[in-house]
Amino acid sequence: QVQLVESGGGSVQAGGSLRLSCAASGSIYSNNCMGWFRRAPGQAREAVAAIYFGGGSNYYAASVKGRFTISQDNAKNTVYLQMNSLKPEDTAMYYCAHAVSTRSYCLSGLWGPNSWGQGTQVTVSS
Repeated sequence: QVQLVESGGGSVQAGGSLRLSCAASGSIYSNNCMGWFRRAPGQAREAVAAIYFGGGSNYYAASVKGRFTISQDNAKNTVYLQMNSLKPEDTAMYYCAHAVSTRSYCLSGLWGPNSWGQGTQVTVSS
């Protein structure tokens, strides 16, 4: 099972930016899906963004599209989530996730991870 280590969370004012990083141990293959989920207090878990290592358009939740960008560094087995124009409603615990998946399932936002990071808190104040 892939081990995931996240970094980059913190507190920022509305309109600010943060970048989350997720480093995966072991090898990442073309049929792997990695992405970010978030959970705010009292709310359901939400798939935020996903990237398929075999290529294709990335997945973004409607709530973050145009503000967040997911990217990968294959040499470092690392996935990033650049978060711009942050809003108070983006406040949540963010979790990196990984799974072996098909492209369509990964990029639908409905994929089911089998490895999770420890989570990193993002707090956006108004």
